[in-house]
Amino acid sequence: MPDTAHDDLLAGFTVPQPYTMEAVAGAPRAPGVHVVLDGGVVIYVGRTRRGLRDRLRQHLTGNRDSSVLHDQVGLLLDTPDNAASAADIADWLGRRKIRW
Repeated sequence: MPDTAHDDLLAGFTVPQPYTMEAVAGAPRAPGVHVVLDGGVVIYVGRTRRGLRDRLRQHLTGNRDSSVLHDQVGLLLDTPDNAASAADIADWLGRRKIRW
């Protein structure tokens, strides 16, 4: 059964798509809001006053100082013996969905 409250909140957003560089290439260069979903659950909401496409790319390729999302995912993936790499973080995000 669809979650109508959830659907109402995301009305006007794109359909969910994998959070990959290929999908991000279609994002607008204008300011905007984006959500990251894990199994249909919103796990991150972000907005940018600059280009949305650039910000979404920064989450995927940036570092922990340049992106709150990048840092949060890194902390989730870190182990006591190993800090998650940028590639680990991008891979994890690539298995999630993005909407804007």
